[in-house]
Amino acid sequence: MRRYGFALLVAATAAAGSASVASAATPYDGRWSVVIQTLRGNCDSSYRYGLMIMNGNVTYDGSGGFDVRGRVAGSGAVHVRVSYGSSYADGTGRLARASGSGNWKGVGNGVCSGRWFAEKR
Repeated sequence: MRRYGFALLVAATAAAGSASVASAATPYDGRWSVVIQTLRGNCDSSYRYGLMIMNGNVTYDGSGGFDVRGRVAGSGAVHVRVSYGSSYADGTGRLARASGSGNWKGVGNGVCSGRWFAEKR
């Protein structure tokens, strides 16, 4: 499963856990660059992905068959699930207006986990 390559697009993402009905624009809306670091497990050591947040909903800003469902709460708390086939990763953390960080854990061909860091572009 792309060695958790999706392992966490998860990176910047939302309190609700899934994209939901659109709400008003938020200070977190826009393009984000996310770096995912693996600290435990047999996954690649790091990844960089693009995410888009629009009206607080998080989506993948690229191609590759990943399903990203997440939401950013008004407080900046994020939770996202990224899936690819039968593998998935969950990420939680907090965003500020231009940056954020948190943790992720993925399940697929084993278990991997680590940290993520995001910057608004």
